[in-house]
Amino acid sequence: MTQIATVERILDADHAEISVPRKSACGHDCEECAGCGVSGAAVKARAMNPIGAQPGQKVVVESSTKKMLRIVVLVYLIPVVLFFVGYFAAMAVTASVAVQYTAAAVGFVLGIAGAILYDRRLRARGGLSFIITRLF
Repeated sequence: MTQIATVERILDADHAEISVPRKSACGHDCEECAGCGVSGAAVKARAMNPIGAQPGQKVVVESSTKKMLRIVVLVYLIPVVLFFVGYFAAMAVTASVAVQYTAAAVGFVLGIAGAILYDRRLRARGGLSFIITRLF
C-alpha cells in the first residue's frame, strides 16, 4: 500500500518518524456535506529511510498490503462474523429473542476485544512497517 507522508524527524541513521494522514470514507469534503466536525487526523509512525529524507519533506511510503488487509479483516469482518455466529448459535438452542440478541452482542464484543488485543500486540512489536521509497 502506497501513501503520502511527511517526515517529522530523524530517529537514527536508517529511520525517521513520519506523519501519515488518516484516511476516512467521507473524504473530508466538508464544504459539500455541511461538516461533521471531524478533522483529518494524522498517525505518527516509524519508517525505514533508505533515501535520506529530511524533516519537513513530503515522501511516498509503502507498507505491507498483506498486513494491512489482515488488520482490516480483524477490525471489520471478525466482529460482524462473531455477531452472526452468536445469534444463529443461540437461535439453534433457544427461541428467546432476548437470548439471541444477547449472544449476538457478546459475539460482537468478543470480536472487538480481539481487535484491541491484536492492536496492542502490533504496537508492542513496532506497528506497521513503512519504507520511504521516494520524495513526493
